[in-house]
Amino acid sequence: MRTRVAIIGAGVSGLASIRCCLEEGLEPTCFERGSDVGGLWKFSDHAEEGRASIYQSVFTNSSKEMMCFPDFPYPDDYPNYMHHSQLQEYIRTFAQEKNLLRYIKFETVVTSIKKCPSFLVTGQWEIVVEKHGNQESIIFDAVMICSGHHVYPNLPTNSFPGLEKFRGNYLHSRDYKDPEVFRGKRVLVIGLGNSGSDIAVELSRLAAQVMISTRSGSWVMSRVWDDGYPWDMVYITRFASFLRNILPPFVSDWLYVKKMNTWFKHENYGLVPLNRPLRKEPVFNDELPSRILCGVVSIKPNVKQFTETAAMFEDGTVFEALDSIIFATGYGYAYPFLDDLIIRSRNNEVTLFKGVFPPQLETPTLAVIGLVQSLGAAIPTADLQARWAAKVFAGSCILPSAKKMLDDIDEKMGKKLKWFGQSQTLQTDYITYMDELGSFIGTKPNIPWLFLTDPQLALEVYFGPCSPYQFRLMGPGKWDGARNAILTQWDRTVKPTRTRGIGEAQRPRPFYNLLKVLSFPVLLLAILFIFYS
Repeated sequence: MRTRVAIIGAGVSGLASIRCCLEEGLEPTCFERGSDVGGLWKFSDHAEEGRASIYQSVFTNSSKEMMCFPDFPYPDDYPNYMHHSQLQEYIRTFAQEKNLLRYIKFETVVTSIKKCPSFLVTGQWEIVVEKHGNQESIIFDAVMICSGHHVYPNLPTNSFPGLEKFRGNYLHSRDYKDPEVFRGKRVLVIGLGNSGSDIAVELSRLAAQVMISTRSGSWVMSRVWDDGYPWDMVYITRFASFLRNILPPFVSDWLYVKKMNTWFKHENYGLVPLNRPLRKEPVFNDELPSRILCGVVSIKPNVKQFTETAAMFEDGTVFEALDSIIFATGYGYAYPFLDDLIIRSRNNEVTLFKGVFPPQLETPTLAVIGLVQSLGAAIPTADLQARWAAKVFAGSCILPSAKKMLDDIDEKMGKKLKWFGQSQTLQTDYITYMDELGSFIGTKPNIPWLFLTDPQLALEVYFGPCSPYQFRLMGPGKWDGARNAILTQWDRTVKPTRTRGIGEAQRPRPFYNLLKVLSFPVLLLAILFIFYS
């Protein structure tokens, strides 16, 4: 009998998991509480219980070449940054063309996942599902949890004295859908993440005044990067990652801060993070600095307390005649259908080997897909996680011992605190993490071999964007179209912007950028040589 795998959720992680299980000869069954695929990207005009929720104006922060399934590029004419409706169309097309819909049970809620009494021997799980009021218990050999972490809002009402006296209304960003109801209002947005910034900018066109309250500040980046190219296609490269990892920390930190301040000086806008070198996820917003310049958005420190009609900030200033508060304060990790100790195994922390496997589970038959957060796209990350997990379930890939997995978690936690600060998210460096997963299953690109056998491709792989196609280039699950996809990725990037073609399309020049990077240390050495000679 084939190994039966239960997959919880039919978002991008769930679809990747179905496809990867099929590639390994496993038998997947996916349970989705909604009526369609897409997960986070399936828009609804109201927040639905147990499902992620987005607002109408959401666009992606990752460009199309960096956030596709590794063997399924977007259509050439798709914009680089997509509205949620376009991404949802792509996700649905992927599910249809890969024949995945037949494995999904829609409008089915998973209410319980428990170890079978024979778990130590079989590794099996008993899963209770409910559809239209009818419950059913099913035994599975393995489980992949793909329900995401944008479901249970963090609403820290107890952290704000006086909120109970406030006469206006307040809500979490999860419940925000449209700015019209805030027309002419005075609105405070608490939180300087991507959602808080997006909502504040959108409200600033209709509201009388918008303020953003932030405890620690944040770097704000534009989607439009050097020479007008998408930020992630320029920033997320193997060569850039190599430099960041080998440079002395003080040099790396200086370069990072300098780069973050290239667009505008964050100190002048009240946005600069308290701990500047930390690599926590920046905010991607092309309009926020402009709205601050226009005076329709203001940045304030943390709220000290609320009164019936105002917010008092820690710097002593007051936002009077306040009408509404929007808490853009993120989400908590919660899997109500699963024993919390399985994932939060130590000190109430999410403790997973490589962000996927619970290390203290007696048999490795449960994986969490799509929980890790990095400065990279979610789709290729989930795809590689799912490929690894499916191989573990199929027995073709073996995990280390529990002690080695816990030791690795401790080591990575130390690096995480150094790079990203005290954070409850499973933050990680994108390329380093993807290469680690690729090494487990034999799909990490062999750069030296590429330089020997295919120099043109090697240059694009190493100096160009670390696009998802790289992880279907070689090894198990190799895609024959990967090489061509890598060599033509800039053509697909430029095409939707060249609606008025003038001259030839321009591509980045990696060697020119390399010379620019190396010119500073060379100049410094020359000055030191002249000074001491």
